[in-house]
Amino acid sequence: MTETYRFTWQGGSGELTEKKSRFIATLAPVKSEEQALQFIEQIKKQYWDARHNCTAFTIGNRHQLTRCSDDGEPAGTAGRPMLDVLLGEDIHDTCVVVTRYFGGTLLGTGGLVRAYSGAVREAIRQSVILERQKGIRLGIHTDYGDIGKIQYLIGQNQIPVLSSSYTDSVLLQTLVPETFFDSFVSALIEGTSGKARLIKGESVWYALENGQPLLFDKEA
Repeated sequence: MTETYRFTWQGGSGELTEKKSRFIATLAPVKSEEQALQFIEQIKKQYWDARHNCTAFTIGNRHQLTRCSDDGEPAGTAGRPMLDVLLGEDIHDTCVVVTRYFGGTLLGTGGLVRAYSGAVREAIRQSVILERQKGIRLGIHTDYGDIGKIQYLIGQNQIPVLSSSYTDSVLLQTLVPETFFDSFVSALIEGTSGKARLIKGESVWYALENGQPLLFDKEA
């Protein structure tokens, strides 16, 4: 798996109007083609009276599975531009449906591409997109004399703290991105003159939502 992995954590919807045509984009996380097709059918039933329900989805850590549909729009004016937005933003495991209610005025090829692409971007703005990365659990056992230096290094490097215990000494359980684990450990050793006891734990995949870590059991 790649070192970082952007994905939809919470879907959303966005809408724009172009020459009285309404474009409603609905975006959702999916982990399989079956889930994507189920979501597409759900949206089609919800907007059963719309002229078009164009679709695009991408699945896999390297976008191994991608599909798109113009659903009756001129070829290449809807589904592919929608998919290109997802790929351009490097968002994985995501399906989007753009529903069009025709406003009576033809938009032309360029107008359709801009409208469908713009609707997807608006849906992305209304969704929660997170970045999954690999981290290593690190326990930090120290006395109170060095806790200020340690907290400074944690804050400076935006290291998530999973738990903390303050008794006669301090024990912090942290999650350090794998990419700079060694440099962070070196900074801790230097900052505490080697007095802090560091306990390296397991590797995990995680993402940050509003600064809080979400842990994942699997890489996918």
